[in-house]
Amino acid sequence: MLMGRMASLIRTPPFRLLLSAAAMSNLADGIAALALPWIASLITRDATLIALVAFSSRLPWFLFAIPAGVMTDRADRRLLMVRADLVRLALSLGVLWMAATLTQDVAATPVIATLSLLAFGLGCAEVLRDNAAQTVLPSIIGKDDLERANGQLWTVEQIMGAFVGPPLAGMLIVWSAPAPFALNALGFAMAAVLIWRLRIPPRAPVQRRPVLTEMRDGWEWMRAHPSILRLAVMLGFLNAVVMMALTILVLFSQDVLSLGAAGYGMLMTASAAGGVAGGIFGPGLVARLGARGAVRLALLLFPVPFVAIALTSSVWVVAAALFTEMFAGLIWNIVTVSYRQRRIPDHLLGRVNSLYRFFGWGMMPIGALAGGWIVALAEPHLGRVLALRVPYAVAAIDCAALAVYGWLRLRLPR
Repeated sequence: MLMGRMASLIRTPPFRLLLSAAAMSNLADGIAALALPWIASLITRDATLIALVAFSSRLPWFLFAIPAGVMTDRADRRLLMVRADLVRLALSLGVLWMAATLTQDVAATPVIATLSLLAFGLGCAEVLRDNAAQTVLPSIIGKDDLERANGQLWTVEQIMGAFVGPPLAGMLIVWSAPAPFALNALGFAMAAVLIWRLRIPPRAPVQRRPVLTEMRDGWEWMRAHPSILRLAVMLGFLNAVVMMALTILVLFSQDVLSLGAAGYGMLMTASAAGGVAGGIFGPGLVARLGARGAVRLALLLFPVPFVAIALTSSVWVVAAALFTEMFAGLIWNIVTVSYRQRRIPDHLLGRVNSLYRFFGWGMMPIGALAGGWIVALAEPHLGRVLALRVPYAVAAIDCAALAVYGWLRLRLPR
């Protein structure tokens, strides 16, 4: 019965187009997720400079998320997604040109600064595109199907963004440094074409008011629903530590695990496999445990991967840790995204969703910089290898504290 309803979702033309566009967009994101920091690591071995690239790509979630919500509620959400993908196409071509013109004697600081600016632009377009995509789903899928639809979307996003994209980028870098960014640009172009073909039921006319007034409407609604606000703040801390860990992983894989670009890409497929498993089995777990029970399970799992990475030099243990972290993340996402889409009124969905992501994703640039700073501060006292382990120990402690808080304070309907 469950498989039949999942298949029926895929046969729905609007959902099929949205799913296909998500696949192309996330393939491009997955390629960039490996290729950008790897290119940075070829320019410099300074953890702080490498963290600056990751910081720049996530800073838009802090600066731009709330205005993006107003834009999403005011404008044609389909056209917003198309334009955002076209902007990412253009910026990817800029990174392609930069990678093609790199030389061995290049000065690290100006090149990293340019790469960071391009990463910032890509992040701005991603904020707008992702916020619009999440607000579109409830208009083409019935509320009873949201968990299944989100499970399928997250599964496809993980397959393309983490299972296919990173190892493909690693193999392409071995062949030619600019090659991943050519495929990256192509993915965004295909996503734009697919969304252009999407037909969404027309929305009621929106009366425009001052931007600050519309932002305040979203905040007042969220403040009146403390469970959603609490989830947003918790997600912010979770994403900060995850970003801290992922920022340092490119150096950890080289200096501790002795992996090259292709090996690092293959390591990232373990994370993708956890995401795929979470997307497939997550809806069933949520149905069995209830929303609160499923979130509690995810919170119990979150600290485990960081403890493992902090203590090991085994590629296989790190792979298992990445699998577990992403599996827990998918369980969390299936519950919390569906919960928001079901509870938030359509006319406020963009604004409240963007506020949620401001809290939940706005902490990511702080986590990225924190990873670089922690390593830079620890290395003179502990040495390179131990310093690279410290961010994972910090992440484990933070996740354990969040698990205790969530068990005591988080309230969701069963």
